[in-house]
Amino acid sequence: MKVPAMPLPPLDAAHDPLFHDPDGGLPRLLAIMARLRDPETGCPWDIEQSFASIAPYTVEEAHEVADAIERRAWSELKGELGDLLLQVVYHAQMAAEAGLFTFADVSRAISDKMIARHPHVFGTESREKTAADQTGDWERIKAAERGAAGVLDGIALGLPALTRALKLQSRAARVGFDWPSTADVLDKLGEETAELVEARDSLTETEVAEEMGDLLFVMANLARHLRVDPEAALRGANAKFTRRFRKIEAWLAETGRTPAQSDLAEMDALWNRARAEDKANAAAGGASGGDI
Repeated sequence: MKVPAMPLPPLDAAHDPLFHDPDGGLPRLLAIMARLRDPETGCPWDIEQSFASIAPYTVEEAHEVADAIERRAWSELKGELGDLLLQVVYHAQMAAEAGLFTFADVSRAISDKMIARHPHVFGTESREKTAADQTGDWERIKAAERGAAGVLDGIALGLPALTRALKLQSRAARVGFDWPSTADVLDKLGEETAELVEARDSLTETEVAEEMGDLLFVMANLARHLRVDPEAALRGANAKFTRRFRKIEAWLAETGRTPAQSDLAEMDALWNRARAEDKANAAAGGASGGDI
């Protein structure tokens, strides 16, 4: 049975009050998206889009939300959240046009899920639990919802690879498939590193890539055992590298040169200078210096 799309406002969009009402809220946004997708009066680019073509933008907008939070850029976060909300509205509009579901169905589904997964808030269970207890409850409820599905089923393929590795490992660990200690993971890390060195010298590019993947997978597992988010840790390392390399560029610019006009020995010395500055700032209560 075809699900009807949201009824469109009058065709004179330029003068329809809903489109131009700053307090129109979600109905205004839904109406804007419906108009953009209208085959007669909409935007040609928006009309041509599909779930597959919009999906990369959805992932990108989620990352931009995370980036604004990481940078504590609160003035930007409002706009980034709006961009992400638009992605949800966009997919829901296309689904309604295809007779699959509507935005109301999306809202109903997540509301039902939140109520079902929080029986200590919306049901009769006690709230006298720690955050860890509630996390365990959440996972048990999710497992019950999956029913007879495999242990690793339902982990999205489109997740960043490090995040998906972490989720795969965590899911397997719940059924006892895990190293007992961090020391065991470190031993495995050494083993995989040796295999990569051997692969570099004697195997094909494909085999080297496979060994590199194994090493990264163990690195994600080590992060899990250390209770470190590998994505956050790598973002921090990226930010640190960027900050220090920009200092190298600035110091070289003082001499009228660019990194391309320098050499490795000079840039390595400047890197050590930047690292020393970071450590001094960290000691004084500024940004973390780290050891790289």
